[in-house]
Amino acid sequence: MLLEPNVSHLRAVVPGAAAKPLLSVRAITTAYRGLVALTEASLEVAEGEIVAVVGSNGAGKSTLLKSIAGLERPRAGEVSFGGQRIERLSAHVITAQGLAYVPENRRLFPRLSVADNLRLGSYLHAGKPDREAPLDRVFALFPRLKERLGQRAETLSGGEQQMLAIGRALMTRPRLLMLDEPSQGIMPKLVDEIFQAVLAIRDTGVTILLVEQRLAETLEIAERAYVLQTGRVILSGSAAEIGGNPDIRKAYLGM
Repeated sequence: MLLEPNVSHLRAVVPGAAAKPLLSVRAITTAYRGLVALTEASLEVAEGEIVAVVGSNGAGKSTLLKSIAGLERPRAGEVSFGGQRIERLSAHVITAQGLAYVPENRRLFPRLSVADNLRLGSYLHAGKPDREAPLDRVFALFPRLKERLGQRAETLSGGEQQMLAIGRALMTRPRLLMLDEPSQGIMPKLVDEIFQAVLAIRDTGVTILLVEQRLAETLEIAERAYVLQTGRVILSGSAAEIGGNPDIRKAYLGM
């Protein structure tokens, strides 16, 4: 029998970030493939934060990111980005407003080169003389990509493909970057590079919302975290509080 975790020092359900939120999700309910995957889920992300969403498989974490990105439409609730409501906008319009999403399966164009995949990420800025300006940032984060510009994406390792997916998202010049399981399918020796890149991206001024299966590493780099269980946000607090409470780790995170 699971212990009832001692969470008296944590805020239940919605904490509200200290600063004015860049992203605000208020009581959204979303169905995925006919089943309700999120029920009145709420969270906030302040500018400059790394915020983690953690929970077991099937908790609704990916559906939450898709609902924010415009790939799934909530049945109810509100999503605001930069003070503007976005829950009824198309995905490409949301991206144009500065919210980029890297999905769990990366969704690269496998037969196109690394260079072409990155170029497609800058489609919003087509015709502008500085269209490819973010490339310098991408190559600084991921030097491997510069070495492999002519290779097809399908020939890259899993870690290199993840680097390319993140790099392509950065080409949109986001204010907020959402990452869904960026370490999935990556050799252990490259996982640290991905987590270091997440920190480096935040240090350039990009806010991060992170869903990740490697909970210890995730809670180490995040400022705050939300615990999602069966489609509901059941706990939230500082990443240190959530990661450091053994009852929470056992009952909700499977750690």
